[in-house]
Amino acid sequence: MSDTIQKTEEEWKQELGAEKYRVLREKGTEPAFDNEYWDNHEDGTYLCGACGLELFGSEAKYDSGTGWPSFSKPMDPELVAVEGDTSHGMVRDEVVCSRCGSHLGHVFPDGPAETGERYCMNSAALQFKHK
Repeated sequence: MSDTIQKTEEEWKQELGAEKYRVLREKGTEPAFDNEYWDNHEDGTYLCGACGLELFGSEAKYDSGTGWPSFSKPMDPELVAVEGDTSHGMVRDEVVCSRCGSHLGHVFPDGPAETGERYCMNSAALQFKHK
């Protein structure tokens, strides 16, 4: 992505606040079923919680039963990057924002038939813009 955003970690801390910084910049996660968007059924667009890049449309959101917002695909594959993650004794595919590099969540190969992918995102890593 050509319009990358680079800030110091101190700038991110000041801009995001403690919880969003923990999730977006320190690769944290939030509790299942206790986050803002897991049960959101409104029409709109989900944006990166750090830089505002539009990432997922509500038409791709579905109830995966996991307690986190889940999507079958991003609005455009170029909007997110997938990186290997071996933290916590697991092997997973981490999803980051292509523009600012912030941690969004993980993608798993157990999604709906259309794509077979489940983009399991943190609500704290997202902003929601109503249609």
